[in-house]
Formats: sequence, C-alpha cells, structure tokens
Amino acid sequence: MTSISVKKPIIFQNIPCTLVTGFLGAGKTTVINELLATKPSDERWALLINEFGHIGIDGSLVASSQDNNFEQQKIAIREVSGGCICCTSQLPLQIAISRLLSEHNPQRLLIEPTGLAHPRELINQLGAPHWQTALKMQAVITVLSGSHWQQEKYRNQDGFQAHVRDADALVINRYAQLQDTDKQALIAWITNLNSYVTIIWAPDEQATADIQSAYLLRLNDQLNNASQIISKQRKINITHTQKSVMGLQPPRAAKSMSPLSDSSAESDSDQHDTDIDQPYRYHEKQQDILLAGWRLPAHYKLDAHELQNWLLKLPNWLRIKGVVNTTDGWLQINFTPDSLTTKTASVQVDSRIEMILQLDEDAAKEEVDIELKPELSATSINWNTCDQELMAMVV
Repeated sequence: MTSISVKKPIIFQNIPCTLVTGFLGAGKTTVINELLATKPSDERWALLINEFGHIGIDGSLVASSQDNNFEQQKIAIREVSGGCICCTSQLPLQIAISRLLSEHNPQRLLIEPTGLAHPRELINQLGAPHWQTALKMQAVITVLSGSHWQQEKYRNQDGFQAHVRDADALVINRYAQLQDTDKQALIAWITNLNSYVTIIWAPDEQATADIQSAYLLRLNDQLNNASQIISKQRKINITHTQKSVMGLQPPRAAKSMSPLSDSSAESDSDQHDTDIDQPYRYHEKQQDILLAGWRLPAHYKLDAHELQNWLLKLPNWLRIKGVVNTTDGWLQINFTPDSLTTKTASVQVDSRIEMILQLDEDAAKEEVDIELKPELSATSINWNTCDQELMAMVV
C-alpha cells in the first residue's frame, strides 16, 4: 500500500503581539511607522490593519512612509476592510491573524484596529483562552490627540474615553496648543479614567535628535512590556469558560466578500486588488456615519489643488484619507478637522480616496437607503455629481 503523508498543522506559540489603538484621526499610523522604524533588520514583523470602510488605504499610508519596500524590510502587511474585526464573531480576527502567521511566520505582530472600534471588544477576544498560547500580548498602546481632548464633544464621549480606559501606554500628540494648566487638566482627566496607564508625550517635528531618540526608545520599550489590561481580561475569561486551551491553527478556508456586499468584518483586502473594475465608487450608511470611497486607475492624474479644495468643501466630514496620483506627483492625503496633512507618496497600483462623514440625528435614526432619500442626510450629497466632479479633475 502507498503511504500518505499528512502535513501537521502549524501551531503558533508566544508570538509577541501589540495593539495600537486610538480614536478616529488620533495619529495611529504615525505611531505604527515609528514602531516599524525601530524594527531590528534581521527580524520578521507583521502588521494587521483593520479599516471601517471598504477601500484599504492605511496600508498604503504606512508603506509610503517607509524608505524601502516591505519585502526588503521583512514586514508583512494584511488589511481587513469592510467593518470592525471586533464587532461580530471572533472568526474574522482569527482568519486574519492565522493567515499572517502561517504565511509569513513573523517574530512580532502589530494590530491596528479602526478608530471607530471599541477597544474592549478586541481585548475581550484576545483575552480568550484559545489565544493564550498563540500570542504573547504586550502593552496596549493608545494614541490620544491633545487637540481632540480640548473639544468637549470628544472629551465627554464614551467611545473616546474607552480608548484611555483600556490602555497600558498612552501616547499624547498634537498638544502644542495646550498651556501648562491644560496639560495638568489632561493628566487629571486621564488619571480619573485609568490611574495605571503610562503616559508618553510625543515630540513635535522641531524636537532635537536626542529628544526624538529618547521618545522612540521609550515607545519601543512598550513592545516588550506585558499587557496588564489583557492579562486581567484573560483571568476573567478563564473563570467563565470550560474550553480547553489550544494553539491557534490556520483555517481551512476563508470567505471573501465583494466590497459592495454587506460590510461584514469577514471581508478581506486580498481580493479587492484584482477583481474591481475601475473607476469604482461605493457609499453606505452605518449608524450615525456615512462612508464613501473611490478607486481610480493609476494613470488617472488629478489636479492636486482642485482635488484638495474639493475634498475640503465636502460637508460634515470627520476623516478623509487617500493615496492619489496628482499633478504634484503621488500624494498621501490625511485630513482630520484639526489636521490637514499631505505628503509625497511612492507609486501605487491605483489611486484611493476614502472618507467618513457625520449624519445629522434624523438621518442617523432612519433605516433607509440614503441613495433613495438623500434629503434625510445632513450631507445631502448627490453621488453622481461627485463622480462627475472627480472625473473633471483628471488632466
């Protein structure tokens, strides 16, 4: 008889894993890039990015900020778009992490959830017993914008506060406008929510090389500090379950979804680079926000000045980001209401723009298609007109 060899499943154990969280527009991508810059050249790292919208852009923003390509740097990136990986079942998270680990065998994993996520949900998942031998959870690094904190609408919002409550280390940026009394008030506010958190003040661009170096060293230290937040959650989970602790194994198959289908967290960016006809646009309502995005062929070159003016005139936007081929070359676009940033980017496979817009209360409560009843939206956007205006910028 012919013997049949059976390939043993891969068992992952004690891979250091760091969550980098923060409210929408806090500056997580910057911190991710700073962490990647500290990677030893001989180590393999992996980065899992979760985006709420259907068009993966954050991976391009990270890639464009690196001097060399990721293959040379031994960094693997996986994007999960179309919803929050922590909002439904554990399957999307398990599939995404399993693929990264099995395909790239990294020595460290970084996870960046969407800024609209509630960090406690993800911490609950990663604190489950079946993750305990697979991942060695390090300090949860949370990014907080000082300019956001100054605004009462953020400061008093539970979703904003949640990121501080569930942090092991808090990186505070964009605080140049804060007076000493403001900083003291900020520290008191943080301490009231989380008295055990480590506070790290991010230096500005004018800081000396010594200050920058000291900051990066302290930030890098968090990669090797065990997470007290997740450790506590694991103890809670263990007392509430009788399931045996098992090593994480790669799934047999994963379901991929069309970007225009239901925005489940199971959607994966592997397929959206190959089977979408361009130019492409989507938009959809989720709770009290409106998501929209475009993908354009790489050879479409847009007028840089007109594009930025057009984006800024969109009503009620909370976040705009993109990597676009323009008359000024390839540009990263990263807009929040208190920070407008454009940077030179490397050449991409296509241009991508994505935005999050705030709906008014009446529109948010209505369970209807905004395409059919646009008057319910505070934005009142005619998407066909937007398409025409965008195409008119192609030179």
